[in-house]
Amino acid sequence: MSKNKKVVKYRKPFNLNIGVVIFCIIFIYLIFNIFSYMTTTHISIYEVEQGTMAANNVYRGLVLRDEQIVSSSYTGSLNYYVKEASRVGYGSLVCSVDENGDVSKLINEANKDSSHLASESLDAIEESIYEFQTAYESRDFYSVYIFKEDINSTLTEALSLSALNELADYTAGAGNSSSFHQIYSDTPGILAYYTDGFESVTTESFNASMFDEAAYVKNNLKKNTSVNSGEPLYKLINSEQWNIIVPIEETLATSLLDDDTIKIRFLKDGKTAYATYTVENRAGVYYLIMTLRNSMVRYAKDRFLEVELLLSEETGLKIPNSSITEKEFYTIPREYFMKGGDSSSEGLLVERTDKNGKAATEFVSPTIYYETENYCYIDSEDVTAGERLIKPDSSETYTVGSDTAALKGVYNVNKGYAVFKQINILYQSEEYSIVETGTAYGISLYDHIALDSTTVNENELIK
Repeated sequence: MSKNKKVVKYRKPFNLNIGVVIFCIIFIYLIFNIFSYMTTTHISIYEVEQGTMAANNVYRGLVLRDEQIVSSSYTGSLNYYVKEASRVGYGSLVCSVDENGDVSKLINEANKDSSHLASESLDAIEESIYEFQTAYESRDFYSVYIFKEDINSTLTEALSLSALNELADYTAGAGNSSSFHQIYSDTPGILAYYTDGFESVTTESFNASMFDEAAYVKNNLKKNTSVNSGEPLYKLINSEQWNIIVPIEETLATSLLDDDTIKIRFLKDGKTAYATYTVENRAGVYYLIMTLRNSMVRYAKDRFLEVELLLSEETGLKIPNSSITEKEFYTIPREYFMKGGDSSSEGLLVERTDKNGKAATEFVSPTIYYETENYCYIDSEDVTAGERLIKPDSSETYTVGSDTAALKGVYNVNKGYAVFKQINILYQSEEYSIVETGTAYGISLYDHIALDSTTVNENELIK
């Protein structure tokens, strides 16, 4: 006999997996934070630093000196023994001209062998290299090429002079002394081995066409291996006084009329110097004619120089222009401020109504953002436009909002929230400004400010 069997499906009890729950919570938390990060405006911070800026007054000027060309009295092979831009005294050996070329050939061959170099010359070259290494800065990499050229010239001239000394007996021999001519300086000065046609130009005789560098031609005498009679050998700069002439705008010319001394910076090497000057108008063009009495030897090879006129150099706190904002303030006469309340800070007597609707006076100590001799600048945090202020010991009143003024400033974030701080701009370029340091209501060195003032609101917490 069969029996009815009833099958009952077993239901598993619900078990909560705590690991899955924790994972879901963490996942939701991460998604929320990523969303918040993506949708929140991030505030970049800038640390206030000390800085110096000057107006961009860079010009390219024409250099004029007292220059004397020394020409050859002979025709023959040419050798030099003194580095360019060196000082020579009376009777100093500068170069030689060999009419038959025999001695010059021996000197040139000796130049290929550095073992002929005297120990004194080696010591001088080593000292020059050491001085260059000590003073070198990576931002002045261009100076490496100048140094390389100077060292090559020093080596060549030192080897030539050494070879000449070794060949002294040969040059004094029969038939050689009459054809080999050693050229000595008959006046002291600074050597230059180029001509360009400007040697006789003065501050009285220059003209506008001379500033056209496209038409400028420089004849490098050091490239010549031979010379003809009457051709230039070298030239001597006879005076430490020299001139730089710069075409300038009429506005700059007008601003310079009240003085006669100017500070300049040479862009070639970053050196600075002071010059006396005059301003002249020739055929409608203004020229700044500067006179210097030193530093000329460093630029003896240059006919044109880029110089920066340091007219308005300012030193102070350097901040980016993007951090600067402007805020409107109520200007309150100083005579309405008094000391009172529970502190020694200055405040105002504000006419207000109490909770019963009766007129009463309340002492308020607003934040002062800036002050002049007659006014204090406050915002609407503690007082509002239309409220009346009572003058101490008087029945006179003043209505808030009668006078307003705007101040330039930045948002200081030292305390974790944005606070407006007034600034006094001394100089401003395209990217940065120099602001006055030590102001009563301003910023200080190493303060932290909002890099972009448009991304922050006053009293906003900095995230």
